[in-house]
Amino acid sequence: MSGRDERIGLRHGAGGPAMRSLVQSLFARASQEPGGFGQDGPDLVGLGAMDDGAGIRLGDRWLVFTADSHVVKPPFFPGGDIGRLAVAGTVNDLAMMGATEVLGLSCAVVIEEGFPREALERIQASIDATSREARAPIVTGDTKVMGRGELDGILLSTAGVALTPRLVRDDGLRPGDAIVVTGTIGDHGFAVLGQRHDLGLGDAVRSDVAPLGDLVRAALAAAGEGLVAMKDPTRGGVASALHEMAGKSGVGVVLDETALPVRDAVRAAAELLGLDPLQVANEGKAVIGVRPHAVDALLAALHGHPLGKEARRIGTCVDAHVGSVVLETGFGRRLLAESDGELLPRIC
Repeated sequence: MSGRDERIGLRHGAGGPAMRSLVQSLFARASQEPGGFGQDGPDLVGLGAMDDGAGIRLGDRWLVFTADSHVVKPPFFPGGDIGRLAVAGTVNDLAMMGATEVLGLSCAVVIEEGFPREALERIQASIDATSREARAPIVTGDTKVMGRGELDGILLSTAGVALTPRLVRDDGLRPGDAIVVTGTIGDHGFAVLGQRHDLGLGDAVRSDVAPLGDLVRAALAAAGEGLVAMKDPTRGGVASALHEMAGKSGVGVVLDETALPVRDAVRAAAELLGLDPLQVANEGKAVIGVRPHAVDALLAALHGHPLGKEARRIGTCVDAHVGSVVLETGFGRRLLAESDGELLPRIC
């Protein structure tokens, strides 16, 4: 079937191989062609790099620029809402590239006719509170209203810019490096799922949505040049983040299943629904690659921060199984699949 005849499905927005293939073959095509417009170079890390944002060199610093959109359903869930999600998600994409000093954010709001004003005021209050928490001011934006039935409630589109003296990429892993996750996994996805389908999880499962600028700043200060790669495991979860990092870096990753930090309530919900927490979205966690000599300093810094108290070393990079993630279960090893479908649509 030709590309013109194919239809876009939910899996193309799931954060896995289908989405990466769509972006690479269509949206990033021009930047990846030899001599292409916006092609990566010594002073530009652009769309072709498929990282969490773009990096543009300005003298001895890098300007990092990222954009995001948010269509979570429902817009309010235990632990957060679409407003907090929009600000935190944008700040976190900047932070994953080492840019923790945010210059400003934009926030465009598209609202369906009939959307309750009270709900809109709650969302705006959450945007304001989270931007203050992250020290990331909203400096510009836009507002549109669409007809009833033309949009499912509300959509937020954000962008952000920040400066950093050192750009951190997601492809800096090499054999022997440690993989660290900054806290429990799967919290956000199961919180939204429980609210959406009234699973009765209550406050036992709450979203982890939070801006990570301060946490990443502490990690960079502690690990220095030993911190070599970062990614936030949103759509597709830790599994997709690690597959992408491993593939770009030319390494394999072996995970220790017994080291994975998973809340008891999330584990119970995962077993009940037949879902793997490693494939479920997070909105307040980072996956970090670190050289062996810097692991202890990194973990000490993370444990000293409120958002990193449950950080764990969960794996090691190896020179085998390049681009793959292997799960060490304690009873043997198995390849960890990366979901190519949409396990939980409208999660962020």
